[in-house]
Amino acid sequence: MSEIRLAAEPRTEFGKGAARRARRAGFVPGVVYGHGHTPVHLNLPSHDLMMALKTPNALLVVPIDGKDEFVLPKAVQREAIKRSIEHVDLLLVKRGEKVAVEIPVHVEGELAPGGNLVEHVLNALPIEAEALHLPESVTVSVEGLEAGAAITAGDIKLPVNVSLAVEADAVVLQIIAAQAAPVEEEAEEAAEETTEA
Repeated sequence: MSEIRLAAEPRTEFGKGAARRARRAGFVPGVVYGHGHTPVHLNLPSHDLMMALKTPNALLVVPIDGKDEFVLPKAVQREAIKRSIEHVDLLLVKRGEKVAVEIPVHVEGELAPGGNLVEHVLNALPIEAEALHLPESVTVSVEGLEAGAAITAGDIKLPVNVSLAVEADAVVLQIIAAQAAPVEEEAEEAAEETTEA
């Protein structure tokens, strides 16, 4: 995963008024913590941060005390309606350090005929990996699977140096039988009654 550099600025004003002024100026208030480090308050460029966070577990590089540091987004607060970023918590990470994150599970392949559906029991797979080499996602094949089949965490092939942070028998995906929609059944019954009349 490539790192994304953000031109963050130290944040010296605090409180709701200061946060509103920062947002009006195109910044998002954030805090960096971890490694016993005193929390560092930053203003991050709003547009650049929004683009960076489109990548799951984006590895960010921000200047702290004149030195570039690696951070991972841990909590992102968004405005309820516009979904704009209001605040971000960032975790300080070091080269070689292992971190626990969740990565998206992508599905590929065609199920066995019959109109069955794939249900995501886990929307993301908990893993542990080196902070600077986090996979963006994993891909799982459901080719030819029938209703009742399930894929567990242990069935998923992970990249080298990546381990599960969940039990291997935890169900990630399951194939469920398609069910006829009640609306269709009602329409068929109504059509039959009209024909009989």
